[in-house]
Amino acid sequence: MLKKILISTIILALTLFGTLYGGKEWLKSLLPDKAHFQALKHTKTQDLPYVTQDIPAYRGKILAVVTNVDTMGEGEKTGYEHTELARAYWVFIANGFEVDIASPKGGKPPVVVDGEDMGAYDYAFLNDAEIQKQIDNSIPLANIDPEDYEAVYFVGGKGTMFDFPDNKDIQRIIKSLYQNNKVISAVCHGPSALVNVKLDNGEMLLANKQVSGFTNEEELTIIPDAKNIFPFMLEDKLVEQGAQFQAGTTFLEQVSRDGKLITGQNPWSVWAMAEMVVEELGYTPKARIRTPEEFSVELLQIYEDQGLEAAKAELKKQPESYQRVLIVMHSILAFMQFETGKGFDILSLAQDLKALVK
Repeated sequence: MLKKILISTIILALTLFGTLYGGKEWLKSLLPDKAHFQALKHTKTQDLPYVTQDIPAYRGKILAVVTNVDTMGEGEKTGYEHTELARAYWVFIANGFEVDIASPKGGKPPVVVDGEDMGAYDYAFLNDAEIQKQIDNSIPLANIDPEDYEAVYFVGGKGTMFDFPDNKDIQRIIKSLYQNNKVISAVCHGPSALVNVKLDNGEMLLANKQVSGFTNEEELTIIPDAKNIFPFMLEDKLVEQGAQFQAGTTFLEQVSRDGKLITGQNPWSVWAMAEMVVEELGYTPKARIRTPEEFSVELLQIYEDQGLEAAKAELKKQPESYQRVLIVMHSILAFMQFETGKGFDILSLAQDLKALVK
């Protein structure tokens, strides 16, 4: 019932705002045309200079861990989040690291591909046959020797809430790397891997650590009955085990670094988190052009911190840098949180962007 109310609220709000700009067609007009999406979908690895040119000499290996869980609740499909693996993978590769992909059981893990805010790097990852072969043959965690790696990265996805927290191999790998002064990183639901990890000194890994992860507010906005589906709420569990939980603005970038422990709040935190891992490993991250997704998230943060007029002024500086569909998506998230004023404001940013980019 609550889900129906949420959907009805969104439809009513969007229709009302759309009417102000000329009816239903206005809503469709805010999204880029199909040609734009088709061009992105055909991106290849060789189209990305960042990951094909000026790669540093080999710096070691990083382990990326994904979930094997493919369903939850009443049969809802889940898995690891594609963008959360792809974006970090490219950062690590571009900075001279080799990436191994593992999962608790090994083999082909289930994936969630959400095209709403995907960009060129995300599609290039999907279109790379060698990478997809590597994913389809993920290494069983039981076969992983932690000494082979400089860092581990736990990719998010709702499935992680079920097979990460009590996995003995995950605990073995984390403890070995952390106690040998190597880097532990995770994003979104990925920090579920950190719970139940006890160090040799008897302390919980999370005790007194500054940590970020998918917040209760974000979780309950997307899944109102999350408390009945998941074994625990991630934010609550992290705090329960002694973490100093660092919540940023909902659905925007937030990364916490506590020594060798680096965690991101949500999918929009992956780029910054991955580059922070490179820094913590002792290297200056390779320069790159920020993606339209990142520019859009930064714009939305300016709106949160400084207000609508400041965001509109920023938008005019380089309007071609933004991803309009992501901005529209965040307006819908605002309506889902019953923040209608915010939803209307963000839609007006999308309208301005449409007018600026012909």
